[in-house]
Amino acid sequence: MSKASPGPTPGFLVWRLSTKWRVAVDRALAPLGLTHAQYSLLASLLGMQRSGQQPSQRQLAEHTGLEALYVSKLARALEEAGLVGRAKDPADSRAVRLSLTDEGLATTRRAVDVVQRLLGQLLAPLGGLDSPRTEALVAELTTLLDVPLDAAVAAAGHPARPDLP
Repeated sequence: MSKASPGPTPGFLVWRLSTKWRVAVDRALAPLGLTHAQYSLLASLLGMQRSGQQPSQRQLAEHTGLEALYVSKLARALEEAGLVGRAKDPADSRAVRLSLTDEGLATTRRAVDVVQRLLGQLLAPLGGLDSPRTEALVAELTTLLDVPLDAAVAAAGHPARPDLP
């Protein structure tokens, strides 16, 4: 006999919160012509460039947690919009390196400002961006994100690759 949960599960709450925040970011960035996914790619690219990197699409996919194919589609759309440059990697013919254009840099900086203000509003119930409660939330979420997906799937009793013995 299964025991019904008395309230929402942690998974349901994380899903609802991520959906709520994605919608809020999409709405806030709409005047700039960006989606939350595009912002995630651009802001990550800005951060990586600031640290001296010109990441490949795969590196950006690993950094953002987005699927490599999705990053490729986003990068193509952002290139068409004049925000991102894509160049073949001279050391690896299969790799594509990404960089922000001048317009991409300006747009990304505006978008970061918009999202930072929004995050301040969304985190106000915890005391704001720099509050101890927000720091604790970030630490807990980081702990959960550090669990490898394959390990989580295996722990749930489902092999990550059912086609393998």
